[in-house]
Amino acid sequence: MALRSPRILFAAVSLAATSLFAQAADLTVAYQTTVDPAKVAQADGTYEKATQARIDWRKFDNGADVIAAIASGDVQIGYLGSSPLTAAVSRQVPVETFLIATQIGAAEALVVRDGAGISTAQDLVGKKIAVPFVSTGHYSLLAALKHWNIAPSKVTILNLAPPAIIAAWKRGDIDATYVWDPALGVAKENGKVLITSAELARFGAPTFDAWIVRKDFARQHPEIVTAFAKVTLDAYAQYRKDPQAWLADTSNVDKLVKLSGAKASDIPLLLQGNVFPLAADQVVSLGAPTTQAIAKTAAFLKEQGKVEAVLPDYTPFVSAKYIPH
Repeated sequence: MALRSPRILFAAVSLAATSLFAQAADLTVAYQTTVDPAKVAQADGTYEKATQARIDWRKFDNGADVIAAIASGDVQIGYLGSSPLTAAVSRQVPVETFLIATQIGAAEALVVRDGAGISTAQDLVGKKIAVPFVSTGHYSLLAALKHWNIAPSKVTILNLAPPAIIAAWKRGDIDATYVWDPALGVAKENGKVLITSAELARFGAPTFDAWIVRKDFARQHPEIVTAFAKVTLDAYAQYRKDPQAWLADTSNVDKLVKLSGAKASDIPLLLQGNVFPLAADQVVSLGAPTTQAIAKTAAFLKEQGKVEAVLPDYTPFVSAKYIPH
């Protein structure tokens, strides 16, 4: 057996060390309890395999907290709605939107409690409505009130996170809530839907969820961001190819229940309540459609006093370059 030279041995050790370092990148990802096909990949460890990174998955209850964690540097990639995203980039938090996670439909809704005396929108006047502030639900609630010509001052809007909404609903402390699952499912048990985000989108107030990344992390690890996007899009493609067959696999439903907290019986309707864009759609969406939607949301939030200023250009905060072709 021939002896290798010290130089060759050193090079081999260095290469191995470099490879190990590349595979051992630390990455913290903020996720929320939304129901989407990619949670199966999350449960299966597919993201770790594709990115070759150690991922610390942290559950957050709302987008405002996700932004705070990303701004502090504790989180590198995060999932949040278009309203908190807009508020963040309007403050020029250094992030990029690299994937549209979903176009929100019936998966978010305004639910009114049975027995609260609310039959029509005008009956909301004087009632207590809970919603996580600076969330897509908050934006949608304000848009709904504007659509119905109800001044926000005419209702009591309470800033509660989804777990607190569940508790308040069960105690009977609130009359209505604009929220997503699992709190949405709890409210529906003894409440009725007054309006959904799908209906509001038709009225000119669409909302979406997105995956964002810190710009410094994306510059250092573009391959991780691309791999992350590909896993998500592959999961969407598998679901959209045959939704009924996908749902017939009980392991898929079980994984969504575990990570979202939604009831198994609600999973089909919740998946149908959103649109999960595929790669070709992403390339188009992650351009003018998204930047214009953010600008429109920013203008509305400024009108409501939720942001101080609207930026002249939101293109630096949206990018399609991580979408695999």
